[in-house]
Amino acid sequence: MQSQKLSISLSPTLTRFIEHYKTARGYKSRSEVISVALNLLQEKELEDAYRDISTEVDGDWEVTVADGLNDETW
Repeated sequence: MQSQKLSISLSPTLTRFIEHYKTARGYKSRSEVISVALNLLQEKELEDAYRDISTEVDGDWEVTVADGLNDETW
């Protein structure tokens, strides 16, 4: 995996948390901890998007069922 170097500024509290988490979980670097955190954030965003789409599809399904096309018809 190719990496890009970034410079970020964090509060002392977050910096301590990252350092503690790195040590407690056995990560090799702070960058690895931040990558894990960003992957979790990305997963959450995808879950939210799927949930939103599911709501739209479920609504369409309810309309279909109301038209008489339910599981028993198939």
